[in-house]
Amino acid sequence: KQWYQRRVAITAGDELIWQNINLNFCSYKVKAKQQRQTFCKNEHNVTGLCNRQSCPLANSKYATVREDKGVCYLYMKVIERAHSPKEMWEKIKLPRNYEKALELIDKHLIYWPQFTVHKCKQRYTKIVQYLIRMRKLRKKNVKKLVSRDLKMEKRESRREAKALSAAQLDQSIEKELLERLKKGTYGDIYNIHKDVFEKLVDEEEEEEEGESEYVEDFDESDLEDIEDYEMEMEMETAGAKKRVKITE
Repeated sequence: KQWYQRRVAITAGDELIWQNINLNFCSYKVKAKQQRQTFCKNEHNVTGLCNRQSCPLANSKYATVREDKGVCYLYMKVIERAHSPKEMWEKIKLPRNYEKALELIDKHLIYWPQFTVHKCKQRYTKIVQYLIRMRKLRKKNVKKLVSRDLKMEKRESRREAKALSAAQLDQSIEKELLERLKKGTYGDIYNIHKDVFEKLVDEEEEEEEGESEYVEDFDESDLEDIEDYEMEMEMETAGAKKRVKITE
């Protein structure tokens, strides 16, 4: 008798909640003007419709199926856990096999109303169908639309232009200084960076190696001058050797 009175009190409380939600305000209620249908945004609603049987707030005993990161779970709520909202919902993981998942739903909802069992199976079927479609779409090469941040692009283009102008200025200054060093404007080389100096020397060597000139053919007079020059050099070297011997 006490259990029956408690059950009647619970049913009366659920009916009172539903009258308040249905006739007054509910934050989950959404009305569609075209279809003349009222929908529910509550994540635990098993059908998505706002009615007495589907409302998760106006039913102390309720069950639904939800999906999280590709995995389906069966959620069950009973009046015995209503005093602790933290542990109100019992969460049961459903297997990936469709038939085994339906058997598990039947097992846990064996003494529940037929409406709840049927809607849970129907919701699980819909979730499995859209998960299959998602896997198929991932395999296809689908174009992905990406938003553009025009302000960021303009800011980056301005920064690139400033950096490019600064780099060109540095290059022009370096080129001018190297030309002045070549001309000997600063006299002796001092306080110059080693890398810059080596770079300048390498460039000069490359220029000397790669340059080609066109000259006239040798005349007989040129050959005679070369022979006289070689004779003079030999005489100077011989005289230098004699002086070295005399001094010794």
